[in-house]
Amino acid sequence: MNRSLSLPLIATGVLVLAACGDPPREAEHRDSDTGRWYSVEQVMLGGHVFATHCAACHGPRAEGAEEWFRRLPDGRWPPPPLNGTAHAWHHPLWQLRQQIREGSDPEHGDMPGFAEVLSDAEIDAAIAWFQSFWLDEIYAAWLVYDANFPEPSSHQKGLE
Repeated sequence: MNRSLSLPLIATGVLVLAACGDPPREAEHRDSDTGRWYSVEQVMLGGHVFATHCAACHGPRAEGAEEWFRRLPDGRWPPPPLNGTAHAWHHPLWQLRQQIREGSDPEHGDMPGFAEVLSDAEIDAAIAWFQSFWLDEIYAAWLVYDANFPEPSSHQKGLE
């Protein structure tokens, strides 16, 4: 697909989907400086958190492994980009938090869990930092995705 056509198509899709559902949960809490769910202060803290705990695998600018889309010989996936150029925007905020806290399924990747290392505020700051790289169109698409995939209730989690 022509790259110059893809962003307008994403934006159109976002507008159509936004008209169909409830308002995004995170959109209700927008920061006046960033226009996003996070603040400038969170992004600044997140840069430090990411550099210390995430950059060794995901790259210093959250660009991920060079061939993140190809399985490794052992069948696991390399670290993906988190900078908006891959699939991270297909995960609601609760799932991004969960992935950082719990790490990846050992059959699918090597990401360790950080629940014992990072506070909830530091996890949110790391997410804020890599989301700060996302183009407005990607962020808008993520808001719709986030709104349409709420965290399962504890009852639903037990049924999975």
